[in-house]
This record gives sequence, structure tokens and C-alpha cells, in this order.
Amino acid sequence: MNIIIYRYKSICEPDFISAFKGLGLNVVEDNDGMSNELSLDQKIQRLGALIAENKPLFVFTINYYPFISILCEKLHVFYVSMTVDVPVFEIFNTSIRSPYNRIFLFDKDQYNEIHSENPSCIFHLPLGAACERISGILGDTDNYKYDISFVGSLYNEKDPLAKLSGLQNETKDAIDMAIRFQLESEVYGHMTLDSAITPDTIDSLKHSDKEFYPSSLSIRDISEYVALNDYICPHMTYVERGKVLSLLGKELSRSSIHLFTNSPAKELSQDVTLHGTVDSLKEMPFVFRQSKINLNITTRSISSGLSQRIWDVLACRGFLITNYQPEIDLFFKDGIHLVTYKSYDELMEKTAYYLAHDEERETISLNGYKEVCVSGSVTTRTIEMLRIITGS
Repeated sequence: MNIIIYRYKSICEPDFISAFKGLGLNVVEDNDGMSNELSLDQKIQRLGALIAENKPLFVFTINYYPFISILCEKLHVFYVSMTVDVPVFEIFNTSIRSPYNRIFLFDKDQYNEIHSENPSCIFHLPLGAACERISGILGDTDNYKYDISFVGSLYNEKDPLAKLSGLQNETKDAIDMAIRFQLESEVYGHMTLDSAITPDTIDSLKHSDKEFYPSSLSIRDISEYVALNDYICPHMTYVERGKVLSLLGKELSRSSIHLFTNSPAKELSQDVTLHGTVDSLKEMPFVFRQSKINLNITTRSISSGLSQRIWDVLACRGFLITNYQPEIDLFFKDGIHLVTYKSYDELMEKTAYYLAHDEERETISLNGYKEVCVSGSVTTRTIEMLRIITGS
């Protein structure tokens, strides 16, 4: 049985390709998504020809492409997509209502935003761990190189709010105040921030940025959602990650705090050791395995779900301390498979504690590794998708 995977260089694609192949499906790869030379019309024509030639069970993508949904509906072929990011504004496109869609969303809040638009075709499904691939890369690697590590962007290079020169001072002040309140109240989500999104805020953002994502092809006006998730949440993520890493660097100065990133990091505490970025598929697993403590600081636009970093760390048999997320309790037990924090004081206390208690830390990391390999692998997620798609 053939399936077509439309690729655009997502780091999640190889693991799903391996999972599909491992389950006996013949994977036909369409690499046009990686081409800057082809027009959208050319990509549509070429994908249509590929569908006609291979007669696939479905077309699959990481994240959602409206033009593929429209094409698949015309050709009466299922279109399957798995979101790995928040936001994905395309999920609000009117094409989401197609009966040929099978859309899987990893964040429950993201799912709740659009499920009612196509209840029989939109599903909640968490991300997964690439246990087999990572095990093959790491082998018996078991030595520690780092005390505390964070791998990822600081989000300052992804912070569109900071780049808006025409934003009114009143709007900036209101957003900054809402961010401070949010950081003081919860270590996840953006509940407090919602109050900062007024019609004036939206108008100011639209006036300052002509590329503000439009609602013209969406199921409803998503301007408030765009303002929150494309501007304010990335800015708060930048503020929060810098704050957390600097706090750790100052509070635990005898320990070694390591940051692996491409982001500018001049404002961080000098107690944080800076590294360049690491290759996500080849090098990152070694950082996770060889760190006594791995940090996860979830980007604020992911308001309920579990980011890919959580699954990746556990798949490497790494010890993880992560901010609490509402969906963690659905899959893991705090203190058994991983460790969560609900305040920055709690993060400091738990980091110091687990640095000093090797046996407890290593027991938890082993438990987390076993849990994701048994019930949270990419293959497990792929089987669930196929079960839903085929109705079996």
C-alpha cells in the first residue's frame, strides 16, 4: 500500500517515514516542498500527477497545508497531517472542513479551537519519541559532560514584537505588564495575557506590521489569536527563557549551566556557558544523554500540550525537569518519569536537589525512558493514526 509524504525539511519527517515503512507501507516522498524554484501551481500539478501514478491510501504532511487538502478533496484521497508546532494558522483555513481530512493536533487547546468545525475528521494525538533511532545513535554512551543543559532557541531572533518600530508605547506597556503578571501566575500558557489583547492592541499590531496574518480565508476572524500567538507569546518565551537561565546561573553558580543555541545571548548571566547549536538528529541526543539535568521551558504558545523536546529527552534516557503543562498528567507521573516545576523557586530547589541525588535522578530517567519506549513512541502514534484513518 502506497502513501505519499510531502516534505519540507521538518526534523520530524524522518521518524514518521521510518515508522510508516516499519509498518509495511511503501512511502513515496514528494520533495517539492523544499524547492524555492517551483511555483505553488507547479507543486500542485506535480503532486496531483504523483497521486494519479501511485494511488496512495493518503497524502501525509507534518503540519497542515490547505492547498494539499483542497487537492486531495478534488481527487477523493485522504489528506493526513500531524501538527508539531503551535501556532499553525493554516488550521483555521476553510479547507479544514473537508471530509477527506484526517488532522491530528498534539496540543489539546489547539484541538479545541477547531474540532467543532469537522468533528469526525480532527483528532487530538500527542507527539512521540523516536526510541529506536536514538538508541542506535547513542549506543552505550553513559558518561556525563554537563550538569544542567538547555537545547533550543531563546526566541529573541524569533521575536516579531521586538522588531516592530511603529508599535505605540501604550500598547507596549500594556503587553509588558500582562507578561509580568502571566510570568508571576503560571509557568505555562497565556491565560492572563488574554486580557491584554484588546481591539486597540490588534489595530496597533496590524498598523505596525503589514504582514500580520490575515483572516480572509479563515473560518472566522483569528486576529486575536494571531496577535497572541505570533507576537506576544514569542516575546514572553524570550523573556522567560532568559530569566530562567540567568536565575539558574546565579543561584547554582557552582554548577555548570550549558546553553546550546543559535540565539544571541549577550544578556544572560555570565554563569551560563554558551555553545553553538547542535544538529537535532545527530548531536542533540548526546547532549540529552550526557547532561545530569535537561531543562524544558515550553514556548508559551503551546498552552496545554507536550513539546517535542520532552519526548526527545526521555527517549535519550535523559533526566528532565520541565515546566508543568496540563497534559503531562495524561502521560507521565511527576517524580517517577520526569520532574515538573510550578514556580521558579520550585525549579531552583528541585534542580539543586537532583544534582545532589544521583541515584534518584538516574532511576527517574530510566523510568521515563521505559515509559516512552513502551507507550509513547512515534511508531505507537503512527499505529493510532492508521487505526483512525482506516476505521479499524
